[in-house]
Amino acid sequence: MVLRESDDGQQDGPSRTQIALDGSGACIGQARDAAAAFLTQKRDSAGIAVSRRTSELIALVVSELVTNAIKYAPGPVLLDLLITGDAVEVSVWDTDPVLPGARAADPARVGQHGLEIVTAVARSISAVSKGVGKRITVALALRDDAAPSTA
Repeated sequence: MVLRESDDGQQDGPSRTQIALDGSGACIGQARDAAAAFLTQKRDSAGIAVSRRTSELIALVVSELVTNAIKYAPGPVLLDLLITGDAVEVSVWDTDPVLPGARAADPARVGQHGLEIVTAVARSISAVSKGVGKRITVALALRDDAAPSTA
């Protein structure tokens, strides 16, 4: 369930939306839908070019991050989408301050590959403990032709 949604209303410069989710299983699809709607709105109203591949990768990243948030942290989840320059940042905040860790590769392991997948498609990824929770932020190129970051 979407509890709150806000948009900065800007058509030029940085564009942001924040979606508060209740942490139920249904919020995974709602977060994905909200991210798609945000990208469509920015493309249509502000002329921001977003490749189909990027739209699909953002849906994947949002799904993985929100799934992990509701699986490992009780309570609400905040999804924050920010378009700046040639990138879109997807941030997910949850109530568990414990930072995730990448697991060793294990082809026999079923599941728990979300962070590996997100890391593989991201331009950058960061995780910050916020005391009462954590925020995971993933940056992706808006277009397929955008050069990856060297940082």
